[in-house]
Amino acid sequence: MRLPPFQRYRRFSQISAVFVLGMVVGSVLYNAIFHAGYNVLWLTNQDLRVQIEQYRKDIETLKKYNNTSTVIREIKLRAEDTKGKAGTSALDPATIKEIISKMSADLEPMRGRSMFDIDTDGKLARLLLDGKIYIVREKDYAVTIRTMLVMEGVLQIWVEIRPAPAGRD
Repeated sequence: MRLPPFQRYRRFSQISAVFVLGMVVGSVLYNAIFHAGYNVLWLTNQDLRVQIEQYRKDIETLKKYNNTSTVIREIKLRAEDTKGKAGTSALDPATIKEIISKMSADLEPMRGRSMFDIDTDGKLARLLLDGKIYIVREKDYAVTIRTMLVMEGVLQIWVEIRPAPAGRD
C-alpha cells in the first residue's frame, strides 16, 4: 500500500489552522462586545425599574395626601460614594440600587407622617436602619445614615453603604 506524500498538504493544514483560529478569536471578541452592551442595557433597565417603582409610590402618596401640606409625601434615598482600594468605587451600581430599594421598603411607614414629628420619626429611622445589614447577592452590606432632611414634604436621606465586617451574623 502506497502512502501519499504529506509535504504538499502541510501548507494547506497551516492555512486552515490559522483560519479556524481566526474564527475562534473573532467569535470571542464579538461575544465580549455583545455582553458589554448587554450589561449596560441591564443596568439601565434596573435603574429605570427602581425609578418607576419610586414614581408609583410617589403618585399614590400624592393622591392620598393631596390636601395636606405638612406630611411626608416623598422619600428620596441617596447613596454617598464610598471609595474602595485605589480610589475606585467599592460597590457596583446594581448592588447599590438593590440596597436602596430594600431600604425604601423599610422606610415606607414614614410616608404620610407629619413633618413636625420628624424628631421622633428620625430617631426611629436611625434606630431601625443605622448599621442594618442587607444581604444582596449573597454578600452582607452595612448601611449608615449620614443625613436626613425634610423640606416641602420630601424626606431626603443620605446613606453610606459598605461591605459588612466578616464574621457578623
